[in-house]
Amino acid sequence: MNTIEKQAIMNQYIYYLTISQNENNQNVDQIMRNLLIPRKWRHFLRIEKNILVNNKYLPLNFKVHTNDLITIKLNHVESLQQKYPASGNMPNIIYENDDVLVIDKPAGQKTHPNLYETDTALNDCTSYLGYSPYIVHRLDMLTNGLLLVAKNPAVVPILNKQLIDKTLSRSYFAWIDATNDISDNGTINLPIGDDPLDMRKRMVREDGLKAITHYQVVKKTANKILVKKTANKILVKLQLETGRTHQIRVHLAAIGHPIIGDPLYNSNYKAGEKLQLTAYKLVFQKPFSFDKEEVLLDKKI
Repeated sequence: MNTIEKQAIMNQYIYYLTISQNENNQNVDQIMRNLLIPRKWRHFLRIEKNILVNNKYLPLNFKVHTNDLITIKLNHVESLQQKYPASGNMPNIIYENDDVLVIDKPAGQKTHPNLYETDTALNDCTSYLGYSPYIVHRLDMLTNGLLLVAKNPAVVPILNKQLIDKTLSRSYFAWIDATNDISDNGTINLPIGDDPLDMRKRMVREDGLKAITHYQVVKKTANKILVKKTANKILVKLQLETGRTHQIRVHLAAIGHPIIGDPLYNSNYKAGEKLQLTAYKLVFQKPFSFDKEEVLLDKKI
């Protein structure tokens, strides 16, 4: 456990981290790297002597100890992200701390606006915060569930680094067609690229980007109308190793198990159905901390 205090003064962000234990005998430089502080910021922290141990600047090879207080003062935080007007609606907040929000985005809502749109998830977050939030990742418009949003630009590169390193874990539930057999668990490793016949869609193609999805069957439901009770839909738990557009939808359709309610990739889609895909769990390292946070969506899937 590490205790954090953060305060923002103008464009300066100050974080306080108390080391509760230092099992690996880390030095100041290793602390900064393990906190995922970008290289550019580490340079400024060193040059400007803005990383302190017990209120003193010490060499980067200085070993920190249990109960040492680390102070980090960031003066070079920049962001070119656009401003989002308030929607007038409040998001459904599942988790919040000084640096991030995790909201339950409803199906049918975009993550962020284009041009003059004002009814997206980030517009709702603006209504709640009173200022524009910062985007970390996206959910497809038709997908519901947990969306992580940054409250300030100081934490964005740290969360982005976790996305790149795959230490920010995103897990989903999906109800899929049970027309074909499926193994109890497996990995779908199929590259994904644009569909040249439909700009809305993606497809599995050899020249596509690497895409990996892990799945596990949770349960199968039976069609009670039939004498022989065959499964007519299957609930699967999925974890992304990469984050391509429509990745889960494309991968499940590619192995013959499209998501129920998918208008783009399920040929049996019925008008009015909702996409049965829910982002139900997020696990991430809290910015400027060594603590992991697990956020779960507590609702019926």
